[in-house]
Amino acid sequence: MLSGSDTGIGHALAKYLDSLGFVVFAGVLNKDGPGAEELRRTCSQRLCVLQLDITNATQVREAYLTVSQKVQNAGLWGVVNNAGILGFPADGELLPMSTYRHCMEVNFFGAVEVSKTFLPLLRKSQGRLVNMSSMAGGIPLPRYAAYGASKAALSMFSGVMRQELSKWGIKVAAVHPSGFRTGIQGTAEQWDEQEKELMENLPADTRQAYGEEYLLGLRNYLLHLPSHCAPDLSPVLGAVLHALLARRPQGLYTPGKGAYIPLCIFCCFPLWFYDFF
Repeated sequence: MLSGSDTGIGHALAKYLDSLGFVVFAGVLNKDGPGAEELRRTCSQRLCVLQLDITNATQVREAYLTVSQKVQNAGLWGVVNNAGILGFPADGELLPMSTYRHCMEVNFFGAVEVSKTFLPLLRKSQGRLVNMSSMAGGIPLPRYAAYGASKAALSMFSGVMRQELSKWGIKVAAVHPSGFRTGIQGTAEQWDEQEKELMENLPADTRQAYGEEYLLGLRNYLLHLPSHCAPDLSPVLGAVLHALLARRPQGLYTPGKGAYIPLCIFCCFPLWFYDFF
């Protein structure tokens, strides 16, 4: 069972696992949207598209009932919590509280809700729980306070679950990809809306402290963000596949260029050196 299959990593992962012969339950935010339609059109008859807004407890429960009816006593081998949002990348002081709450609601609470709901099926099969965190969930990165905090919470949840669920043979992994070009970067309309909210909520003294030139530069940073991201998603797909199939999966995967080195510097060097780096 896979969440966030409309676009990006989740969409590519649903196609990839289907091509390998998996029975994929692809959860989508909009079952009538273009992403869901493309999955139905290009994938095998095995793939089942599920309406799944992970912040909606009713939809999570309905998805669970559909999946449990299909798998019956065999249980479910894997749950991949992939659905996530980025929010507007800006300094933590500038971000409105709504951005912090929305990131936590989707990236953390939604993933926890899905995990807790589907664990009885994983227990039956002694299966796998895979949580798609981020490089920003393992190391502090400027302009990602809301997103990074929500992903750090998800990573900690993964670590605790890895320890607690081992007695049933369930293996848990967190994936910390570096920057990949996915749908999480959002659309121009979403940026406009979030930027407007950010600007309207800024106190005058904060606006003055940062300066208009810096604030206008945030949009420029966002527009150039995809150009710094890798278009080839295969390292992430390979990491998730290993987490699902390996006899001894790793607790943490860091696919992508540059994902492991900053983590090593953060863990092994003094903090002043990491901040300088």
